[in-house]
Amino acid sequence: MSDFRRFWLAETVSGFGTYITTIALQVLVVATLGGTATDVGLLNASRWLPYLLLGLVVGALIDRRRRRPVLVATDLGRGILLGLIPLLWLLGALTLPVLLVIVAAIGVLTLLNDSSTQSYLPRLVPREGLLGANARLDQSAAVAQTSGPLIAGGLVSLVGAPLAVLVDAATYLFSAIVQAGIRVVEPPPVVEKLHLRRDIAEGLRWVYRHRTLAPAAITSHVWFLFNSMLTTAFVPFVLLSLGLSALELGIAFAAAGVTGLLGALLSTRLGLRWGVGPVVIAGHLIMAGGWAVIALVPSGNPWITVALLAVGQGLYGFALGIQNANEMGYRQAVTPDELQGRVNTTIRSINRAAIVLGAPLGGILADSIGYRPTFWIAIAGFVLVAVALALSPFRSARH
Repeated sequence: MSDFRRFWLAETVSGFGTYITTIALQVLVVATLGGTATDVGLLNASRWLPYLLLGLVVGALIDRRRRRPVLVATDLGRGILLGLIPLLWLLGALTLPVLLVIVAAIGVLTLLNDSSTQSYLPRLVPREGLLGANARLDQSAAVAQTSGPLIAGGLVSLVGAPLAVLVDAATYLFSAIVQAGIRVVEPPPVVEKLHLRRDIAEGLRWVYRHRTLAPAAITSHVWFLFNSMLTTAFVPFVLLSLGLSALELGIAFAAAGVTGLLGALLSTRLGLRWGVGPVVIAGHLIMAGGWAVIALVPSGNPWITVALLAVGQGLYGFALGIQNANEMGYRQAVTPDELQGRVNTTIRSINRAAIVLGAPLGGILADSIGYRPTFWIAIAGFVLVAVALALSPFRSARH
């Protein structure tokens, strides 16, 4: 098996488990621990808080290390931490504060893993193959997104949210074993003295002084703020306001996976034909339309409600599918190898910092002014991002 195929398999399996846990943990907060939308926001914020606190430092450190050992160690660590959740639940010791601490610890390992993953791919495939490689990863993620929520909904209904998390723990352990078998020769670690401030500043300059990366990065920060508001409010909206089950929630999420796969299959063709900028801008507008459908969904008839939720999630998933490979492939291709860790982690860290702010804000707004008004505020934010990109040099970005 080639090194990229091993990497692809590991990412696919662990991504499958992640979609299960994403739903299971939110259901755990709402149904098992009796939480509110604000509590779901705190859960999401704790997951991404390490990016805010440690992101820039980790990016500088990753550029000085071999990536594969970090990938293996962080997958093992995440598998062990996830296994603690059902154990504590069985012992009657699982509370919201304890869960937040565990999720934050998983977030630290995820930060290290994400930084290494995005910086490792350019060492596995040539630069001209990055768009296709990212598209393949997105296709696998879309398949996981399709089946993961359905299985999560079924597992949660059958064995409960805490035990469903065990599936994700097993996928991380599998990923660690597969990643350990990759044999690509990486450059030796940098042994010169660490100049942390200088290294971080170099990554920041590359991102925010680049003609096309700068507007893409800044608007992505804004997008993550509004997107986290939407995703935080969505689960309690479905479970509490619409009165649907975890399985019906999984069906709605699965629609995003089906159309996300379609978008990922088309992403390479669309990106090469129309360019990175136009595809990404169109994706933001499609997302706004999808969430508008969700904001307008009626309650009463469960079949119609679930169908419209699936339509809205489907448009959202399709937009993500056509966008992500184009954005990631373009960013990786224009960034030198010695800056990959810092550039990717700089952008991701501030994106996740936006989630730390947006997730609790979305929960607070949902509990105070209602779910649908919160949706419309975030939808307006998506439109704002699309307009800003259309007026920037990023609109002409090409592979």
